[in-house]
Amino acid sequence: MNGRFAISMHILTLLAKANGEWLTSDFIAGSININPVLVRKEISNLRTNGLVISREGKNGGSSLAKSARQIRVSDVFLATRQGAFLGTSRNDPNPNCPVGKQIDQHLNSLYQEAEAALVQKLGASTLDDFSRKFD
Repeated sequence: MNGRFAISMHILTLLAKANGEWLTSDFIAGSININPVLVRKEISNLRTNGLVISREGKNGGSSLAKSARQIRVSDVFLATRQGAFLGTSRNDPNPNCPVGKQIDQHLNSLYQEAEAALVQKLGASTLDDFSRKFD
């Protein structure tokens, strides 16, 4: 798991609280305390996934592509996910061992079940629900 989910939730929460105002990547980066280049990278990903719209120029910035009530937290998780949620084995188990020859398939099944449960739980709340915690 990397920090992309947390960064994206921070970006989207700021945009939700902005009530349609266009926020610059510099402003967002100041809130997150990271380089604006990283913010622009995540905004690009969020735009690709239909969560954010952006415009360039003097009055440019980013805004939510749809209402915060329409964005599920699971949408953000799925948009920022990179690989298996719990990771993958970094070694090649012994194929002659009764456990080693089957461990990867059973771990993958376990990981898929755990991720499905997480996505279901995250899908029960919206960006609006989350952003209201900051009132």
